[in-house]
Amino acid sequence: MSRPEILICRDPSDLAARAAREIAATARAAIAARGRFTLVLSGGSTPEKTYQLLGRGTAETDLDWSQTSVFFGDERFVPPSDPGSNYGMARRTLIERLQLSEQQVFPMPTQVADPAAGAQAYEATLAEFFGVAPGSEPPQLDLVLLGLGDDGHTASLFPGRSAVHVRDRWVTASPPGRLPPPVDRITLTFPILNRARRLLFLVAGQNKAEVVREILEESPAIDTYPAVGIQPVPGTVTWLLDPAAASRLTPR
Repeated sequence: MSRPEILICRDPSDLAARAAREIAATARAAIAARGRFTLVLSGGSTPEKTYQLLGRGTAETDLDWSQTSVFFGDERFVPPSDPGSNYGMARRTLIERLQLSEQQVFPMPTQVADPAAGAQAYEATLAEFFGVAPGSEPPQLDLVLLGLGDDGHTASLFPGRSAVHVRDRWVTASPPGRLPPPVDRITLTFPILNRARRLLFLVAGQNKAEVVREILEESPAIDTYPAVGIQPVPGTVTWLLDPAAASRLTPR
């Protein structure tokens, strides 16, 4: 496992722009190497700004989106029309603007009986897409975008919740964390997250600074700060931080 790469951006806008460039560069490399790009989206305000930039397109972020397949790292168990839906946000800011087809986008199912059924269905979707058996070695995604809560959670892997310890599933249901809104979730698990070729944390804000410092400079328990469980093998992880989120790190 390689050490995480830490990149400190000028401000939140620069962070979003850097993230867009990193996504585009990773996509081009994946398409050149394997003929397709598999991207896992995250929710949150910083990714939303990044999606808006990708949706508008620039010379630096231009790529062949027809070769891209979009998945989601986690989802609130709400309808796609709900303001809290990660898929809904991504659809408005990125998917519709790029005119991605239904065959390219794989939202987590939330209009099913319960989050457990949604998790099982999404694992089956991943298995079918990658041509592997559910429950086997997880498939290798090209790029996973991640956020970080001020409680140390990432995706919907919350402190002290059983989802943090799931090792025999790629996708699982998760009860609400302590952050609003209090709704059940569906989330990818550490086994599939840590198989990704690359993971990219997008973290902004002073309220994240101490959590960032502890995760990157100490060894907190996974039940305390689940984000420490992101340890890809053989992939890499990059932390994109704004100055506020990086303000407690020891100067190097």
